[in-house]
Parts: sequence; structure tokens; C-alpha cells
Amino acid sequence: MIDWLRNFVENYINNTNGMYFPTVQVKDIIEILIIAVILYEIMLWIKNTKAWMLLRGIIMLGAFILLAWIFQMHTILYLAAQSINVLAIAAIVVFQPELRRALEKLGEKNLLSNINPFDKSRENERFSDITADSIVSACYTMGSVCTGALIVVEQAIQLSEYEMTGIELDCKVSSQVLINIFEHNTPLHDGAVIIRGDRITSATCYLPLSDNMSISKDLGTRHRAALGMSEVCDALVIAVSEETGQVSVAMGGNLTRGVRREELREKLSQIQYRSTEPKRFSIRKGWRRK
Repeated sequence: MIDWLRNFVENYINNTNGMYFPTVQVKDIIEILIIAVILYEIMLWIKNTKAWMLLRGIIMLGAFILLAWIFQMHTILYLAAQSINVLAIAAIVVFQPELRRALEKLGEKNLLSNINPFDKSRENERFSDITADSIVSACYTMGSVCTGALIVVEQAIQLSEYEMTGIELDCKVSSQVLINIFEHNTPLHDGAVIIRGDRITSATCYLPLSDNMSISKDLGTRHRAALGMSEVCDALVIAVSEETGQVSVAMGGNLTRGVRREELREKLSQIQYRSTEPKRFSIRKGWRRK
């Protein structure tokens, strides 16, 4: 048995003479893990956007070129080689909205802001318990009579660009004001309200629509706007359905439907005293709905 094992090792060494075997170090394993995690997160993110269909088309095109290489179809390979630069530019143009959103998500991270002593331009304006209670009361009062509403509660990312799409108000938050804003056939009911601290800064604001392909088809434009807003910033967005009167909450790209009064108050309490860093957010893309 020992002789057989010795002969096997000697034959293996002789047969692999001249072959290159790279030395694997700890940092190589770490690099592989990092790349694997990044690729997994990218694929997971792309799967929930329109980019998934485009990516499938690119994969099919790559498979076709691979077959052309296997069967040595020189004309196809020549055309593919000459058009690779054009295809790269075309991919950037086609994926531009998704690439922009990915960079926006990266910019929301607090890795640099926590160590940046110059990023202290303003303190986060926190809302009071009276404001939270007013928001909750207004939402369920409007829900009881099926009055549609869309309320954005700002957090760390300042939504100045979205405020500019609406009408400036700068008034104190109260349930009566919110109910009056979203009352049917009033000048301010069309669009979203943005709340910063204890004040309503703007009404009739445009919000970005979500590109998530997995959300329910029963949801209308208002809920898609609530979800879309939560995907591009850290705000808590409340949507009151005009059809069912249900109250839904969107935050961090997740939409929770049919939220009860106590649950909404709890969600507002969770963000009320959260420690955040000031940032500015800039994007123009909107919606308007009756």
C-alpha cells in the first residue's frame, strides 16, 4: 500500500512537471469572497428592476458569440470584435437609470459621513410626539372616508429638489391641515406632502415611481410613488388608499400594506429620535396623480 502511494505521488509529480500551480494566500481568499458578495448583491438588485430583462438579453447575446467561437464562425466573431466598444457605450446608456440609482444608494451609506468633520451643515430636525399623533390621526381619518393621501416624513436626506416640484407651505403639522390638503377638489390635494420636523414644507410634490417588477398589480400610482420614494432616499412614506382606505407604509424599498394605527405610531416612534447625519439629495423625476 505504501509503495503504491509512493508511486502515485511520483507519477503525479512527473506528469505535472512544468505546470503552473498558483500559491493561494489568505488575501486571495478574501478577495474572492468580496467579489462573490458584490456580484451576488448586484444580481439580487438587478433582478427586481427592468435591468433584469436587459441583462438576460445580454447573456443570450454572449452565449451566441460563445457558440460562434466554438464553431469558429469568423465573420460573426469579426463583427462582434468590431462592435464591442459600441455595445459597451450602448449598455451604459440603456442601464443609465439603474446605474444612477445604484450610485445614489451607495451615497446614502454613512461610511464617510461618520468620519467627515465638515459634513455638519445642519442638525437633523426631529418631529415631536404631537406631530406624530397628528399624522396618525389624519391618516386614519382620511382612510375612514377613502380620501387618498401621500405623506413623506423626511429623515437624514434632505429632499429640497422634491420640494421645488410642489408648492411651498411652511406651516405647522396638524391633522386638520393634512386632512384639508388632501380633500377632494382642493388645489393642493394632487401630489405628495413633505414633512420636515414639525412643519409641512411643501405640497403637491412629484415623487419617483418604483421600477420594482414584483409589486402587486393591484397597487396604483400613489403606492408605486411611495415605494419609489423609499427606494431613493431614507424617508418614511405613508400612502392612504383612495379605493380601500387602507394605510400603507414604505421605507427602505419595502412596502407594508394594511398597517394598523398602533403599528404606524410605532414606526414613527422608531425614526423619531434616530441619530442621523445630514445629507443632501438631488434628483428630478416625478409623478402627479388625482
